[in-house]
Amino acid sequence: PRRQRGSRAMVGSPFFSLMCVGVGLVPPLAGALVASPMRMVMTQPPKKKTERVVAQWSPSSWRNFPIYQDVAYPDKGQLEATERELAGCAPLVFAGEVRTLQESLAKATLGDGFVLMGGDCAESFSEFSVNNVRDTFRVILQMALTMTYGGGQPIVKIGRMAGQFAKPRSSDVETRGDVTLPAYRGDNINSEDFTVEGRTPDPDRMLKAYHQCAQTLNILRAFAVGGYADISRLHAWNLDFMERTKEGSMYRSLAWKIDESLRFMRAIGIDTTRDEVAATNFYTAHECLLLPYEQGLTRQDSTTGRWYDCSAHMLWVGERTRQPGCAHFEFVRGISNPIGVKISDKATPDDVLHILETLNPQNTPGRLSLITRMGADKIREKLPPLVEAVRDSGRAALWISDPVHGNTFKTDTGYKTRSYDAIKDELIGFFDVHAQLGTHAGGVHLELTGQEVTECVGGDRDFEVTVDDLNKRYITHCDPRLNARQALSLAFEIAESMRERQGLQRLTEHTQLFNGAPYY
Repeated sequence: PRRQRGSRAMVGSPFFSLMCVGVGLVPPLAGALVASPMRMVMTQPPKKKTERVVAQWSPSSWRNFPIYQDVAYPDKGQLEATERELAGCAPLVFAGEVRTLQESLAKATLGDGFVLMGGDCAESFSEFSVNNVRDTFRVILQMALTMTYGGGQPIVKIGRMAGQFAKPRSSDVETRGDVTLPAYRGDNINSEDFTVEGRTPDPDRMLKAYHQCAQTLNILRAFAVGGYADISRLHAWNLDFMERTKEGSMYRSLAWKIDESLRFMRAIGIDTTRDEVAATNFYTAHECLLLPYEQGLTRQDSTTGRWYDCSAHMLWVGERTRQPGCAHFEFVRGISNPIGVKISDKATPDDVLHILETLNPQNTPGRLSLITRMGADKIREKLPPLVEAVRDSGRAALWISDPVHGNTFKTDTGYKTRSYDAIKDELIGFFDVHAQLGTHAGGVHLELTGQEVTECVGGDRDFEVTVDDLNKRYITHCDPRLNARQALSLAFEIAESMRERQGLQRLTEHTQLFNGAPYY
């Protein structure tokens, strides 16, 4: 029996999670969820940095701090009842998995590895299906395989899945004509329906989101360790609509080369059915935004005494909520999960150093990732001072590029979209800056889907999405996502950047033919 597979890093079933409770993950006292001071809601940033006013951390200590992006639930009694129910639910992930992820992130921080984070901008209740989860999972597998083979580095695979519901908003309200209602904040808070009932925040949506996350994790675990991710099946990972595309042809060419390597390994007696080949580690992450939900799933590990947010393996704090001295910063300060912090072009070296000192005071590699989102036109100017400051301070940080959020614009027809060329340019700029400064470009964070959507403009000339194409399959619930062709094309760009820095020949220097489609 392959006992090791059950211990790999994709465990999401409620049954398995119940076992996790029995081996050391226990919920905080339910009373801590409700017996807390009134929260202060921040609508404008503080003019000066605020120092922590609560030295002793607890899962509920964030309630003593000013909070951005707070949700105004009209029924406080219903909210408290939901929080108590979440506190009694099984954890979605296990502390041991979180520690395994941090070990991989620590290696990447020190230059041995690259992080691939990808998935939906915002998950929804209506679009949830096994097929959608599978298609996003296999696009990530294709991208990881391309980067592993091309770049010669282990790829840490993290899905923006099983929890990426809530979204920050620039305004608390939305107005259509003469009607003003609360803004849509994600399916775990309210509905997209522009009605009073739909837009009223409902705490029970947190419970519905929890149960969907458990299902998503079950599906991902089955794919990751149940044979679907077996590298010998790499030809089956190609999506049907990718078959006749340039990216599909490039992937097939790569797959044939890997097939030949596997045949050679088997011929010389290497076992290619081992877990390293037949299964994969796959982790989940989402933005730490809806703090009542995050607190409800925070558990203390009885073996170490440390607190873990068991809603995901990794969490990140966004640009709108990363202010030191405020609620979200306070919450992530005390959990032992790996943490990411979004860094825009507005951040100063002092800001970044303060983040590192506060969230990673022990300077532990793998604890903190800095996820840059600056825009193609600013990355080469704004990123170097930050990287230099961190490098010179000796602080451990994993640098990850988010090249999508800084390159969003609205078309004349009202569609919010992103330019593939600008995304690629920011990504190349990210690699260039790190190459010039002698630091490690450690990862990429993308909003993508395995569906054949038309939400981001650009891409391969034979299948380019134009502004006029946006209305064909623009189905996102929030921001525009890269489709599978565009995402895989970026994976080849990343692999080429890795090879260039190692002095290796480009993957795409010669042409091969597969099924009549050229490999460029």
